[in-house]
Amino acid sequence: MTYILGISAFYHDSAAALIEDGKIIAAAQEERFTRKKHDSNYPFNAVNFVLDFKNLKLSEINHIVFYEKPFLKFERLLETYVAFAPKGYKSFAKAIPVWLRDKLFQKNMILNCLKKHDKNFKDEKKILFSEHHLSHAASAFYPSPFEEAIILTADGVGEWATTTVAIGKKNHLEIKKELHFPHSLGLLYSAFTYYTGFKVNSGEYKLMGLAPYGKPKYFEKILNNLIDLKDDGTFILDQSYFNYSTGLTMTNEKFDKLFGQKPRKPDSDLITNFHMDIAASIQKVTEKIMLMLAKSLKEEFKISNLCLAGGVALNCVANGKILEEKIFDNIWVQPAAGDAGGSLGSALAYWHIDLNKERLNINEDNMQGSYLGNKFTDDEIKRKFDEMGANFEIFKDDELIEKTAIEISKGNAIGWFQGRMEFGPRALGNRSILGDPRSDKMQKNLNLKVKFRESFRPFAPSVLNEEVSEWFEINTESPYMLFVAKVKTNKIVEMNEDQKKLFGIDLLNIKRSEIPAVTHVDYSARIQTVSEKTNSKYYNLIKKFKEITNCPILINTSFNIRGEPIVNTPEDAFKCFMGTDLDALVIGNLYLDKKMQNNNLKSDYTQQFELD
Repeated sequence: MTYILGISAFYHDSAAALIEDGKIIAAAQEERFTRKKHDSNYPFNAVNFVLDFKNLKLSEINHIVFYEKPFLKFERLLETYVAFAPKGYKSFAKAIPVWLRDKLFQKNMILNCLKKHDKNFKDEKKILFSEHHLSHAASAFYPSPFEEAIILTADGVGEWATTTVAIGKKNHLEIKKELHFPHSLGLLYSAFTYYTGFKVNSGEYKLMGLAPYGKPKYFEKILNNLIDLKDDGTFILDQSYFNYSTGLTMTNEKFDKLFGQKPRKPDSDLITNFHMDIAASIQKVTEKIMLMLAKSLKEEFKISNLCLAGGVALNCVANGKILEEKIFDNIWVQPAAGDAGGSLGSALAYWHIDLNKERLNINEDNMQGSYLGNKFTDDEIKRKFDEMGANFEIFKDDELIEKTAIEISKGNAIGWFQGRMEFGPRALGNRSILGDPRSDKMQKNLNLKVKFRESFRPFAPSVLNEEVSEWFEINTESPYMLFVAKVKTNKIVEMNEDQKKLFGIDLLNIKRSEIPAVTHVDYSARIQTVSEKTNSKYYNLIKKFKEITNCPILINTSFNIRGEPIVNTPEDAFKCFMGTDLDALVIGNLYLDKKMQNNNLKSDYTQQFELD
């Protein structure tokens, strides 16, 4: 057996992944263990988890691959500061000592970190380095069900690359084209994330969720001033509007003057129609660029499959537009498309490219539903809950599923904790909060009383695989919640004349379909299709809910509050259950009713997490 450990760390979303003879065994983000969202530290706990999952010692690992090359990153940093000098000295003075002390000697740093798992570990020849965008591309292509594909990776920046195109054939993968820093679609989107008062590398999905409330009034202004967009989708950004290359902010005064306002202060200034229009505008620009890239790549390479990776691939609205345009026959997106997925990609790249090993199950999705994290037995959960003083009942599978489906149909919000934890930013039915999509109050209630987050944030529908095209304008699987599509017209509730006059956040409380809790203001939804093969327990729950309600859909949102990583352990789940207005917790085959719990076990932990 050959075991390869992949590691991503030191920027954001640190993670570890383990493969055995090319098969994905386990993967997890460090944030789930430390409870610090987007944790960038060395993933000590995640490495421990993947080793323990297979009962391995570090000495039994054959190769350890880091997801990027620090020397190339340092080269980019130096060249950038030289190019912009003397501008950016303050940022330079902050960055360089850290690099000279730690980051430049990352092999030694990683070796010292690995020794924390095994003090006798000395074999630094096992430590290898992939390239950032190669790691992303490998994470998307090798687990995909395609023998041949174009792989488009777009993010903020790796070493130099910000957008790359690779071609994958069987076990071969080669990067063919690159766009380089500072010209970056990911950083452009992050600049607008910063400008609208959300956190960079965290709040981009809020910007995407806010966009449908606004009108793209600034679309032309962005294209005419900030970006020189070529016919093939490649682009150059006018750096005079941005500060991210050498400064401590994303945008500058020239950017503010262009749009007429200063950046919104996070969580203090109100979100106005201006911010909604800005969000709508940059979202439309992003969709345009991604569509142009997709069309030009299809034309150039004549390959009918597309894989997507990098942070921009988490923009499920843009993904949905590519799907809708039918540019490619098939599209597959890596569910851990951000830097966390680089850990998996670096291991797969070494196995297939450097060791020249064939792919397994080449026509199947090898991400296993992205259920690659830890799991707990009913006995382990019971022991823990007995210690904590929790009250629970234990049911057989059928009884549990029926009881849970009935409670959801009554309008109750359920914490649902089953099987292996998901890898990537989305809860996919194993660490989820579930609700009834038919309720016109559920979206607001879940946002304000359970998630403690902004009221405009949409929720996703989990729908039975075979029923998806009955309810949504999509006829393909979307197991990772990475495509947005419109709700079918026959399920839509038309707005009256008074409602049509409303705009902005006032649109939030209008019932616009038979499933209002998962229908966004533009009649779209971020869809997760659920198959019996990948997640039978969750599938059976939705099926039972359909028997009761004639609706094959549940609301699925991640099991956490705002600023908190998705719950990882039974203790995390119980804490969230008791600290929110969740009505019940279903964990393994244990059922916990909120009304039956000791009030002394409640804890207000909303202040514990830094807001994202």
